[in-house]
Amino acid sequence: METALQVNTSNRQILKIAVPISLAMMVPQANFIINNIFLGHLNEQSLATASITGVYYLIFGSVGYGLNNGLQALIARRAGENKPEEIGRLFSQGVLISLLIALFGILVTYFVAPLILRASLHSEETYRMSVDFLRIRIWGLPFLFIYQMRNALLVGTNQSRFLIAGTLAEAAANIFFDYTLIFGKLGFPNLGFNGAAYASVIAEFTGMFVIYLVIQAKGIGQRFQLFQSFRWDAGQARLIAGMSGPLVFQHAISIISWVFFYILVEHHGQTSLAVSNTMRNVFGFFGVAVWAFAATSNAMVSNVIGQQKHDEVLPLIGKITKLSAGTALSICLLLNLFPQLFLSIYGQGPDFMEMAIPVLRLVSSALVLMAFGTVWLQAVTGTGNSRMTFLIELGAIIVYCSYVYLTLEVYQLPIIWGWASEILYWSLMFGLSYTYLKKGKWQQKKI
Repeated sequence: METALQVNTSNRQILKIAVPISLAMMVPQANFIINNIFLGHLNEQSLATASITGVYYLIFGSVGYGLNNGLQALIARRAGENKPEEIGRLFSQGVLISLLIALFGILVTYFVAPLILRASLHSEETYRMSVDFLRIRIWGLPFLFIYQMRNALLVGTNQSRFLIAGTLAEAAANIFFDYTLIFGKLGFPNLGFNGAAYASVIAEFTGMFVIYLVIQAKGIGQRFQLFQSFRWDAGQARLIAGMSGPLVFQHAISIISWVFFYILVEHHGQTSLAVSNTMRNVFGFFGVAVWAFAATSNAMVSNVIGQQKHDEVLPLIGKITKLSAGTALSICLLLNLFPQLFLSIYGQGPDFMEMAIPVLRLVSSALVLMAFGTVWLQAVTGTGNSRMTFLIELGAIIVYCSYVYLTLEVYQLPIIWGWASEILYWSLMFGLSYTYLKKGKWQQKKI
């Protein structure tokens, strides 16, 4: 039985889309944490350096995520309009565009990134380790991008439950190769820090390949004729670029601001950098439910508008926000009740724990604000006005970067003051997105 392309706005429908997305997102974030647990047991230098390399790779991952969001909104709109014949053409162009961007990312990593890192990092050892790692890690980018395009297809066509198979395969591969390649177990070479890079590339290929098999086995490829139009279509490419272009820049500047933040933290010492790396894991792993509701907001808002049900959009966003905020509040309470339990998995000493616990309490509180900000921002994307999404992000980022520069570099305050920027950032994102959507100008937008 084929899945219906048009959605309703019930809580059950929201959860039907969001829960599989959440589980699928949890696996790659778990991979980040697993990498850092292994690297933390290797040494603190590796854990600290992973904060730089991880955020750098996220810059390109976020470019793919921006392309994914734009493509998802377009596919969901065609699904709402009940035009399945348009979906395959959109998907194939998304894949071709993503591969071109991946090639660009590889070239930048080999020839430009070393110059930037040399000028930015104080530690010669951190610089050397970062460059060597990234020149391996970046080869996973084409696999990651194709995987993200398939995610856009499945979420946009109300089939998010099929995401889980690929992410579970990716997680299994990542754990196995992390253990064997970082420490040289089971007859594999002992590659140390670089072993995590090889493990991640293998894992991303595995996830991409498994989700391809699922799409073929379930007849999704045949239903939308995914592999019958793999040639350049200038019209569809312009449509995707127009929708996704602002989102690519939005996500890129968001992650670049994180690189800026981590470079400033690196000036505060290795322990501060290691603590901040674990906080990124908090946002990544514990924030997956929030991001899943945000992705659901994007897809459902676009689908409902495609059905010409404009009056249902704001009530729908309100429902998604309540579910997202309730989940984030539960996570916040859990982390504040048991901070030592979470932080102990990294195997660090008392100085690390003393610095990390107050920061963890602040970051977990920021997750609640993030629950509001992400859902409403992605709803803006779902309306089709990706340019407004970019402008909202840009305004918040300018304030964010100004704040962290003043607190961490000019006034040299403890890193907890730098992490307070998350509260400021998500408050701005929610306020600006809410104001735009309440004004109602999005109802005239056509994509």
